[in-house]
Amino acid sequence: MKKILLIAIALVLGASAVQAQKYAIVDSEYILRKMPKYKSAQEQVDKASAQYQKEVDDTYKDVDDMYRTYQAEKVLLTDDMKRKREETIIDKEKAAKELQRKYFGPDGALFKKREELLKPVQDQLYNAIKDVAAEGGYAVIFDSANNPSLIYISPRYDKSDDVLKRLGL
Repeated sequence: MKKILLIAIALVLGASAVQAQKYAIVDSEYILRKMPKYKSAQEQVDKASAQYQKEVDDTYKDVDDMYRTYQAEKVLLTDDMKRKREETIIDKEKAAKELQRKYFGPDGALFKKREELLKPVQDQLYNAIKDVAAEGGYAVIFDSANNPSLIYISPRYDKSDDVLKRLGL
């Protein structure tokens, strides 16, 4: 009997200690599209990307032009001249690949530019979400942007506009 009473008391105390957790949803893409700093930063990243891509494309075009010229003149060249031209073309192609890696690789210029320009905006967004969570007493805030596992979201739980207000937008 004492064991049952102790178990019952423990369950009551344990149940009262567990409180319902509040949660909310935000759409970070929606919020970012409303932030002028993000738009400006994204435009700069896009401009840099286009510039880098043009430079890479021009280098590959040079390789292609060199190869076409080589193919047209190949019958007139000695074996030594053919070998030198082939080496030149291969070197130019390697340089083009290296340039592409330099700009678009994992630690490339575009990645660094994106981080330099967009990270402060993303940090500002994160801090605003954190503040909204603290003010509202939310244990978890989910991001519905690009999240295929969230099938339906009640607008009642969407706090995206609250985050925009927190950001002063």
